[in-house]
Amino acid sequence: GVRLVTLVGPGGVGKTRLSQELADTLEGPVWFVDLAAASGVGAALEAALRTQDPVAALRGAAAAIVLDNCEHVVDEAARMAQRLLAEAPKLRIIATSREPLDIPGESLHPVSPLPEAAELFLDRAEAARPGLGVDPGQAALICRELDGIPLGIELAAARLRTMPVSTLVEQLGDRLAFRGGRTSDPRHRTLRAVIDWSWQLLTGAERELLSALTVFTGGATADAVLRVCGAPLDLLSSLVDKSLIAVSGDRYTMLETIRDFVPAAGAEIVAAHARYYTELAETAEPYLRTGEQVRWLAVLDAEVANLDAALRRGEDPLRLILPRMWPWVMRGRRREALERATEVLARIPECPGNLAHALCRVIVHGEVDATIMRSDHPAALNCFILANPTAPQGAEDPGQWAVTSLDDHPDPWTRAVGRLVAGIVRFEYGTVAGAEDLLVPALETFRRAGDRWGMSYALHWLSLAAENRRDFAAAITLAEECERLGAEISGLESPAGPILFLGRLAQLRARTGDLRGAGEAAERAWEVAERTRDPLGRARVLHVRGELARRAGEAAEAERCLREAFDLIGAEAPPQFRAYLHVELARVADTERHVRAALELMADCPDRTAHATVLEAVAELDPERAAELNAEAAALRGLTG
Repeated sequence: GVRLVTLVGPGGVGKTRLSQELADTLEGPVWFVDLAAASGVGAALEAALRTQDPVAALRGAAAAIVLDNCEHVVDEAARMAQRLLAEAPKLRIIATSREPLDIPGESLHPVSPLPEAAELFLDRAEAARPGLGVDPGQAALICRELDGIPLGIELAAARLRTMPVSTLVEQLGDRLAFRGGRTSDPRHRTLRAVIDWSWQLLTGAERELLSALTVFTGGATADAVLRVCGAPLDLLSSLVDKSLIAVSGDRYTMLETIRDFVPAAGAEIVAAHARYYTELAETAEPYLRTGEQVRWLAVLDAEVANLDAALRRGEDPLRLILPRMWPWVMRGRRREALERATEVLARIPECPGNLAHALCRVIVHGEVDATIMRSDHPAALNCFILANPTAPQGAEDPGQWAVTSLDDHPDPWTRAVGRLVAGIVRFEYGTVAGAEDLLVPALETFRRAGDRWGMSYALHWLSLAAENRRDFAAAITLAEECERLGAEISGLESPAGPILFLGRLAQLRARTGDLRGAGEAAERAWEVAERTRDPLGRARVLHVRGELARRAGEAAEAERCLREAFDLIGAEAPPQFRAYLHVELARVADTERHVRAALELMADCPDRTAHATVLEAVAELDPERAAELNAEAAALRGLTG
């Protein structure tokens, strides 16, 4: 059947509404991707699907996506649609555009003005001036003049607040008599005429504000409008009353169709916009380490398009990118960090001694210089997490560099993050007791601060440490609190977050005999994985499902889950995880081959506890060498002597 439907028509004709109605008729998940304010199709897809690799996420999905307003990026939208259709055979795409995507398999559906145009006008007229009682014949005449275009009808009906119907008909007719040249689309000429008419009827102050509002991308709050444009709220309300600005919740937005006709904001407004959003990011950053983090993350999520625009247009992008790094860390958004850092370096290739510039170089090139190593700014550590480099070569204690660089910092939270990172590294290198000595005080500090992110990660690693010493009751208690806190952080849906926490909780419950509780946790993990569409996240949950199926005596289902997990990941996946998949598969199929593969992966891996886990699994499959393998595993875990 048809897998790509493109709704084609002029702006304001109702394509978005029809695409939503069509999407509602489809089975399976549907993602809406608004390209009106997007700088690129790939970035918009990543944001909508909450994954760094949307193509991989959709590869096996029986799902649909709506690409709305493709005309702004039509060439890239066409390339992306063609790639998605080729690599995701079960995917369906609905596109809206003022022109076709012009790729094989596209089914074009021209969208004409609403047949219910007169009814729409009467409804909007009643809302604008209750009790006016517009004659249906007059309504039909007005709608014919407007070619039935919904946006034109909205704008015309709004005029009834200040003029009688007869005046509206007369002025509308005069205005539409000068619709422009014959070469443009008639409906497009009508829309231009209506918006031009609305523009001419505005006061000078209203025109100035409407033009200034084009600086915002994705809408703005009343405070942002006041601070950036310097306009009083009653002036903004006047534009809302005239249907030139829409209100959704606490945000004011401008339709792209109107934006196309309005003069762009001037340089002073653009500069004020960049200053406002730079200050907003700087204001939010310290709150992201407190109990207020959920509220401030929601603020930053709502403003991400404006923050990106400010980074591109502002005079000081280095100042803005610094406070944006921690939100990227919290959500695991390495690709977003990489894209923004690349943009900054393209604008400012050299800036010796500047911390933000040095951090961008770490993210893009992996280059660590003295500027970072001398810094006690939290962003220095944030960048290590984003770039995920190994510890400096030659360090006797692989975690000591993190503690040493931040242990004298005046901010308790920053000291706690240093201890968290150092504890994680120590745990993976096999000094588990030393890891707990760092993780416990880190957790206490995060609790005092109210930081759910810090608490959840400290609890996760303390749970691993408890399991390492075979205290499963403590491990489960810690894992349950970890999962609860992680779930409270809106948008924390990277594979390193709730998927990891829930999957681990499921495994702990299964290993202590609670298969029902394990299944519930695994099901919740799968819901998050399906929502994020992250391949590694889905593979992690399939690994858990495979273990649960094996423990329930369902070897065939276990093998299916594990092989599907392998299909989702590549060689870039963590070697520990690939080894875990191999040893789990070894329990149900082709034992010798998978054992050999798991041991090869662990041969050069510095993660001692992961190596121990693999050896213990191999010991279960090789009774003759079990004692030797278990002893080696115990030594790796630091449980001997």
